[in-house]
Amino acid sequence: MSSHPRRRPLALAAALGLAAALPAVTVPASAASYGTPTITLSASYLSGAVGATGDPVVTVTVAQSGADASALTVAASASSRTSVARTTDVSVTGTASSRTLAVTARGVGYTDLTVKVTGLGGKSATKTLHYAASPAVQFAADSRYLTGSSDASAAVDAGGGYIVVADDESNVLRLYDRNASGAPVRTWDFSSALGVAKEIDIEGATRVGNTIYWTGSLGNNKDGEVKADRRTVFTTTVTGSGASTQLSLGGKYTGLRDDLIAWDRANGDHYGFAAGAAAGQAPKQIDGFNVEGLEFAPGSTSTAYVGFRAPLAPAVPGGGALLVPVTNFDQLPGGSVHAAFGTPIELDLGGLSVRDIRRAAAGQYLIVAGSWAADDNSDPYALYRWDGLPGSAPVKLLDLPTSDAGGWETVVDVPDLTAPGARVQVITDDGSADLYGDGVAAKDLTHPEWKKSRSTWFTVNA
Repeated sequence: MSSHPRRRPLALAAALGLAAALPAVTVPASAASYGTPTITLSASYLSGAVGATGDPVVTVTVAQSGADASALTVAASASSRTSVARTTDVSVTGTASSRTLAVTARGVGYTDLTVKVTGLGGKSATKTLHYAASPAVQFAADSRYLTGSSDASAAVDAGGGYIVVADDESNVLRLYDRNASGAPVRTWDFSSALGVAKEIDIEGATRVGNTIYWTGSLGNNKDGEVKADRRTVFTTTVTGSGASTQLSLGGKYTGLRDDLIAWDRANGDHYGFAAGAAAGQAPKQIDGFNVEGLEFAPGSTSTAYVGFRAPLAPAVPGGGALLVPVTNFDQLPGGSVHAAFGTPIELDLGGLSVRDIRRAAAGQYLIVAGSWAADDNSDPYALYRWDGLPGSAPVKLLDLPTSDAGGWETVVDVPDLTAPGARVQVITDDGSADLYGDGVAAKDLTHPEWKKSRSTWFTVNA
């Protein structure tokens, strides 16, 4: 047995002059250095509803230097209020750098969701998603939510499954996918070009060809203050359709309120327009002055029906709903003429007034009927069919549900109401609604992503 100490392999190799024959030592690829992952959210705020179908989603974009995006995982790792949504209520789909995150609401309220991306090398990063959930509603499967605003007040079809929606709390017009929940794909604000500093209180709209006519309420504000900007009637010109829709400003007219008051005075103050529009008078009274509907008469592109929320005719419980024909409406925006009037029309809507009126291509009319009062979230609402002719009685199609938040405000378009299974889309004004159980009206919410109106499809001819 040798008395020399055992030599280590490399020392022995060196001693034998064989070092040059040994292979070079390399670092395995798995030991490569990875950067800290990055994560961004397309929005930091998101809203949903209990029991909803197709709620809005958020796009999550992730990356990590030295790693392919498909190797990264994204998931919710924490919820500040699990009664609203748990981490298991958050789903993330996709495998590339862009993922889609959706939340299924468990209960009403707010929660902060921690969204975590985990990359290679055990490294991770997080972002916080501020989530708000509103209550379940009737007809949830047929409802969608238009976010970014809670005060939808008028809407017209833009073709290709898209609609242009007005807001009575701002002058912004918004283009939405009518079949999906989410934010507008395009917005327009013509305030500066119209020369208005405050809200027009847009309440009525109708489209003829490529021209959309819009009207303010023409009334005072809720405190009875006379506001000049609410007298505005204007037009926009449509180019393109669907998601490619573009609007440009046409003309405007600010004299219709005064024309209506003068016309009524000349006819013995029959409807009390002067008194209802006087300073100090709130518009949403049974004898107030407030316009909410606009649509052209049968076969006409010049005579338009101006539909009143107030007054009733006569201004007593059970009174009729009032339409005043303006026979040269098409000449008012951008023109130099005053309004001319036809014979007024009083309709029996069961003591309700006009909240919107829309004509179909076939000449049928659909009227959204509601109370003249300001307590929108509880008073009756109904849909009526009408042929547009003076002397013809409207026919009630259905009562609209009133147990959910929001007042039914506008109808998008009218199908053939005689066809079996005919469906119409009606949109709510949720501005006064407490959507999330915290006592805050939707119009006063801090984040536009949490503001929303609801659109629901109703079958009107089973």
